[in-house]
Amino acid sequence: MEIDPEAINTRRMYEWMIHTILPRPIAWVSTVSPEGFTNLAPFSFFQGVCAKPPTLMFCPVNNRDGTPKDTLRNIQATGEFVVNLVRHADVASMNETSENLPPGDSEFEHFGVSAVPSVVVRPPRVATSPVSFECRLDRVIHVGEGPAGGNIVLGRILRIHVADSVVGPDGHPDPALLDLVGRLGGEDYVRTRDRFGLARP
Repeated sequence: MEIDPEAINTRRMYEWMIHTILPRPIAWVSTVSPEGFTNLAPFSFFQGVCAKPPTLMFCPVNNRDGTPKDTLRNIQATGEFVVNLVRHADVASMNETSENLPPGDSEFEHFGVSAVPSVVVRPPRVATSPVSFECRLDRVIHVGEGPAGGNIVLGRILRIHVADSVVGPDGHPDPALLDLVGRLGGEDYVRTRDRFGLARP
């Protein structure tokens, strides 16, 4: 099978991407608006970039009407955000926060997600997240415009919070203890408890 992106519509292209770029880690991103309203939303186009300087990225697409999502607007206005990783026990709450609420309505409050203060940025962290990254905006790269247009948000990592309960005997986070979830295609997910090892040459 061969697919020409120019020969299919945007929706079909999106479906091919989410069904082939697998598995995708989930960035559960918390932000604060200039007025002080908290926001929390999941994004599965997310990855680390480099360790020097410590940088990660996630990619919020525009709303169906072509406007930027609350998360992106808040980050551009304040320059701060937190990426929280999603454990299996929180997957239902994470899914609920993907609902579009009116600007100013807090997903933390609306869906009962517990928050704790961050150390160096204003947005709170998800209290139950096993790993959270406090970030300062480095830059936003706009890719495309209008509905389904993308935005690459690069964030400089200022602090990393790791729950002691997920650290293994070797001093590193244990994937089984983390029990993180990732996105597959459609409504399917995967967990980090199913894995294998492979020695590097």
